[in-house]
Amino acid sequence: MDYQHLSCERAGAYVTVTLNRPERRNCLSSAVLGELEHAFASTGEADDVAGIVLASTGPVFSSGHDLGEMAALGEPELRGLFDACTRAMKAMAAAPQVVVAQVQGLATAAGAQLAASADLVVASENARFATPGGRGGLFCHTPMVAVARQVGRKRAAELALTGDVIDAATALQWGLINRVVAAERLSEATMELLEAATRGSRYAKGIGKQVMYAQMDMVVDDAYELAIDAMARAAAVGDGAEWPRAFIEKRQPVWTHTG
Repeated sequence: MDYQHLSCERAGAYVTVTLNRPERRNCLSSAVLGELEHAFASTGEADDVAGIVLASTGPVFSSGHDLGEMAALGEPELRGLFDACTRAMKAMAAAPQVVVAQVQGLATAAGAQLAASADLVVASENARFATPGGRGGLFCHTPMVAVARQVGRKRAAELALTGDVIDAATALQWGLINRVVAAERLSEATMELLEAATRGSRYAKGIGKQVMYAQMDMVVDDAYELAIDAMARAAAVGDGAEWPRAFIEKRQPVWTHTG
């Protein structure tokens, strides 16, 4: 697919998806969201891709929804827009590859949602995060689905109700991101984390990511049932069986990236 608002480039085992509308502060219009959904869904189908970097150009990671577009829409069309946003976020979560967001600047509203929806986040010391609806007339309902699950109830309430901007150091302390680095090291640090997170079997990582997120939303007993079933299946065949076999035989495992 020829993208109009983002680029999707592969280098070795990794793909970088880059929002490329700096003049529009990388806002998430319906067209951008459709391209993001397609990029993650199509990359997710490539079983030889180990990881994905989500990046953007310019000083702003993403300013969230395109307010100009929203102002021209009625309720049915707005519902369609927010459905499209949800599909894009879900496509990122559904991709079996590890997704690392590389946040260089402000991530606000649905832009904060986009960063929070990645598996891991590396932020520049210049990055900032906000869900500003609380200080205006439209509460950040959908962004808070992703953000609240990272930071917990009280911090989510503070972000949502005040609309205040938090810096990268605070975002790290609150659990919204994984790393804060100097601006000049952002790309390097992102790749370091991605490489660490993609070691081992790609197949095992893909299954593990899906089960981990599914069990987090379950009560403990149901979570254990799901995890037991997944682990027993994985340990019986493919790379899951290779892991203990290689340990017993005192050799390096040979991954086939299958199960």
